[in-house]
Amino acid sequence: MNEHRAMPELKEIVGALLFAARQPLGVKRMRRVLRETAEVQGGVYAQYAEATERDLAGAVESFVRDLEAAGLGLRVAEVAHGFRIENRPECGPWIRQMLDRNRTPKLTKPALETLAIIAYRQPCTRAEVESVRGVSADQMIRNLVELQLVKATGRSELPGRPWLFGTTQKFLEHFGLKTLGDLPNMEELRRAEREARERKPQEPSGGAEDGGADEASRPAESEPAGEQHDTGPVARED
Repeated sequence: MNEHRAMPELKEIVGALLFAARQPLGVKRMRRVLRETAEVQGGVYAQYAEATERDLAGAVESFVRDLEAAGLGLRVAEVAHGFRIENRPECGPWIRQMLDRNRTPKLTKPALETLAIIAYRQPCTRAEVESVRGVSADQMIRNLVELQLVKATGRSELPGRPWLFGTTQKFLEHFGLKTLGDLPNMEELRRAEREARERKPQEPSGGAEDGGADEASRPAESEPAGEQHDTGPVARED
């Protein structure tokens, strides 16, 4: 007697995709995967290609309910325009111990200030960041680009065509944000601006630059940029 393998429910496929995905996965991408699989596999797989984005959103909700009911220490979070499986915060201490996350280089306060300015004002130039902080931001921005939290988004129309910078997908993932609209209110930026103004007498523009991260995370410094030219990005995300 031939045994027929039962085909999985849509929520099972969604759960498997979320488990395997290396980045947050949205319903549009899920639908594309279902269609591509149907084209390659054919047969019974074609039925899944008919799933709509609403069907997939419902499957995600169903999977979330099942996961919560199972009490497995995992949850589905909606971040960076998609979904991802992650551990529940209550289980974090054990995971950090296992991964030795406490030794991971952390952003310094000046780096967080620079990142906040770029996040709220993007796209913005290096000069705009420096006008707020009152200190050179060249190496700071390089460090944030190296950490893939900031990227070059294009060129400004200002004289000299300086680079414009904005935040990345990894920025959203790192801070657990669905979109930039989920950023906290402007108070953080105002506080950064206020603190920068208070420091200006002690830290005149063009002086020594703050470090962006622990030494282990810093890229090697390049030659200082000329006064008439803005510094290009170290790396750029697509």
